[in-house]
Amino acid sequence: MFDDRPAFGVRVHALGGVTVAEIAGELDIFAAGRIVARLDSLIQARCPDLVLDLRPVTFLDCAGLSLLCRLRNRVLERDGRLRLVIDEPRFVRLLRLVRLDDAFEVLEDLTPAIAGVAGPVAGGGGDAFA
Repeated sequence: MFDDRPAFGVRVHALGGVTVAEIAGELDIFAAGRIVARLDSLIQARCPDLVLDLRPVTFLDCAGLSLLCRLRNRVLERDGRLRLVIDEPRFVRLLRLVRLDDAFEVLEDLTPAIAGVAGPVAGGGGDAFA
């Protein structure tokens, strides 16, 4: 059987003042290099509120961790907030092993991140993978 799914992708949508970026596939050196500009574009505003939904991620390596750290630092420079939605115990364990578990706000579900947020905002980037 042929698997025609992309190796990775980013789907972005905005809910109120929260930007949700769903990352799918393998978050490795190849994917990180291809999506870094897309993720950087999501945090240009002052006080960005970004949620990275990593539940569809199937693989995470040091380049993926580096990308997450870089993004975290840029968000904090702009007095923003970054949350990671992770339901894969391996990835939570990886964050703990490299001592990054306290560096990120990790949620198991997207619901708390968008609780109390009004309906979708126009111009949220749609939900197509890019």
